[in-house]
Amino acid sequence: MKVEHASKRIIEGYALGGTDLAADEVWAVEAHLEACRTCRDRLSAAVGAEVPAVTSLVDTVWSGLEPHLAVTHTMSRGRRWSARLSRWMTPTMVPWLAMVVGVTVLALLFDLAGSGAGEVSLVLLFAPVLPVLGVAASWSRGVDPAYELTASAPRAGLYLVLRRTASVLGVVVPALSVGGWMTGVMVAQWLLPCLAFTATTLALGGVIGVTRAAVLLAAVWAAVIVAPTLATSRTTFALQTGGLPMWGLLLALGIGVVIARRGAYSVLGAHR
Repeated sequence: MKVEHASKRIIEGYALGGTDLAADEVWAVEAHLEACRTCRDRLSAAVGAEVPAVTSLVDTVWSGLEPHLAVTHTMSRGRRWSARLSRWMTPTMVPWLAMVVGVTVLALLFDLAGSGAGEVSLVLLFAPVLPVLGVAASWSRGVDPAYELTASAPRAGLYLVLRRTASVLGVVVPALSVGGWMTGVMVAQWLLPCLAFTATTLALGGVIGVTRAAVLLAAVWAAVIVAPTLATSRTTFALQTGGLPMWGLLLALGIGVVIARRGAYSVLGAHR
């Protein structure tokens, strides 16, 4: 299989700081350099030719670090597990996910106690927005103290967004599954809106920032669906089985926008 390498223009532009390259080009070449030794050698040669001061600085730093790097330390099993977990979520996500699970449990208890919103299941009512809170926390510059390092990492784009979103859904979906089963709500009734809202948050997040998108969509849901439902104690059409095709279409559109604008998640603006 023929391997595609970065062009001379991109290699030289990256060696000079990447100021003349588009954001998606910078992200792509960094991801490519991780796996391509040939392009890493080309980049090293380009840095030596175009920016000799950088080469001199690297050599100085390396000469100071080499004696310390020669001493190997064995990572404990707990630290190895923590390192693997950090690829999927940050420590700041844990309280948010605990809160989301707590809200799900409270909604379930109200449903089982019969003190909910009349004929409407609170688990069903809150299911679409629960993962949105976790997604917002997982990709927020205000919550993540290392957001600049995260956004500048080679795989900080859609790859990392989807990983963190999957970790949120991996916590929320099982909790909602238990709640839906105990309250007799059909799986598709809560799962499709849940996935559709998550995909829409990511799609809109590529334009205005994931956190802002999450807050906006949660506010719209509260005003358009939650408030009227609690006031009338009746299940709206959006939460009935007849509204499932609409949620399926919204999910497909959200996924399409995320794929089409996948380069938007590699810039700091997506953290707003």
